[in-house]
Amino acid sequence: MSKGKVYLIGAGPGDTKLITVKGLECIQKADVIVYDRLANPRLLSYKRNDAELIYVGKSPDRHTLTQDEINQVLVDEGLKGKYVVRLKGGDPYVFGRGGEEAEVLRAHGIEFEVVPGITSAISVPNYAGIPVTHRDFTSTFTVITGHEDPTKEDSSINWARLATDPGTLIFLMGVGNLAKIVSQLVTNGKSPQTPIALIRWGTRPEQQVVTGRLENIVEEVAKAKLTSPAIIIVGEVVTLRDTLTWFEQKPLFGKRILVTRAREQASVLSEKLELLGAEAWEYPTIAIKKPADIEPLNKAIAEASSYDWLIFTSVNGVKFFFEQMKELKADIRFLGKAKICAIGPKTKEVLEDKGLQVAVMPEVFRAEAVAETLTPLVKAGEKVLLPRADIARDVLVTTLKEMGLKVNEVVAYETIKADSDNQFLLEKMEEKGIHVITFTSSSTVRNFMELIGERRELLEGVTIASIGPITTKTAESLGLKVDITADEYTIDGLVKALVEYFQK
Repeated sequence: MSKGKVYLIGAGPGDTKLITVKGLECIQKADVIVYDRLANPRLLSYKRNDAELIYVGKSPDRHTLTQDEINQVLVDEGLKGKYVVRLKGGDPYVFGRGGEEAEVLRAHGIEFEVVPGITSAISVPNYAGIPVTHRDFTSTFTVITGHEDPTKEDSSINWARLATDPGTLIFLMGVGNLAKIVSQLVTNGKSPQTPIALIRWGTRPEQQVVTGRLENIVEEVAKAKLTSPAIIIVGEVVTLRDTLTWFEQKPLFGKRILVTRAREQASVLSEKLELLGAEAWEYPTIAIKKPADIEPLNKAIAEASSYDWLIFTSVNGVKFFFEQMKELKADIRFLGKAKICAIGPKTKEVLEDKGLQVAVMPEVFRAEAVAETLTPLVKAGEKVLLPRADIARDVLVTTLKEMGLKVNEVVAYETIKADSDNQFLLEKMEEKGIHVITFTSSSTVRNFMELIGERRELLEGVTIASIGPITTKTAESLGLKVDITADEYTIDGLVKALVEYFQK
């Protein structure tokens, strides 16, 4: 069997968007992903469905696997001829022991590549408003391991030099040795008045910053109950934090928000949330697919020129309707005299992107509002084509028929329960790491509650946000307490409601 290849990848400090393009491409192609606790588990959502995951997470108080055992895992998987990703926090070669792993792979004749990552030594201070260099303070910085016991006799760290170094000192993973680090610096000549900061889980919603001076930082850290993983920054640049803080000032900072929309649409909401400082976890509870029986839609498209009105209630309805038109090689001019009604600005936008003019868009983005808006514009006997989801409510069809309209409701797409891996989601909920859950339709609520099952305790303390009253009603019927219901039943309306809720 041919030998495989191992990619030693730096996952960056925690914010998933700080991984490199090459690192993400490797994750998407991997047969096996070997990862630890410092790599954001959200990155694993980009893996292939059949990729194997091997957790080797090391922490100060326990090691799932020793370094030698991790090395052996990489060798074993590489010798099986697999495409292996070793996903490491930060950069593989900055106190990441990637060099040791590479040596072992070379010794066994296994090909490897190193994909650099953004080290926490510079990125985490950036997110805390602390530049590691600044022309008014210092033009140098030094990165030091915080793991080594500063009091050991054969220390490889030159404390006398560090104490007199005017540049910024950055200790990685040194919370457990903080008192000893401070003592060595002061004993060797560093002023007790020197500013210092500790940053825990930098770039993530849990980011916590404690500042002080060498003379009082141990007490300040104890008071704040700050624990690992954290980095230590020593130097005058720490005083810039009050001026340059930006990440923690975003309106949704500190919130990890679950997005339950279909995968094709989730990114729209996720991007808006992350621009406002949240970390969005995409966990699609629904999937959208072409109808099993496509003939009714085909027939409706073939007869499109005979309709007086086309009503689209969602972006998905537009997408699948026009995809099927394309497949049938139906000319868009077949729509002929039909006037178009759209529910929601995004639905209107995608229709207009196709060069179509939307005649009517109700002020309120609910099906019930369509009938009220159309009343003065339609005549009894006119034909209406309504391509929409298989699980859509009957209210609109019933009301339109009561108005004397001839309605042809056809299934343009089906909504099914998504086949999502819930391992990391449940773990995060058990850790109380999910702060908000967003629901954008009744089906997202129903499918999510099936996932939770009897484990309702996982929702304690979690804020529930709904896109509108219908979704809220479904959630409440399933026993959920909805904290936020958007006034405007759109993604932008939901985001606005979230911001307003957390700013109160």
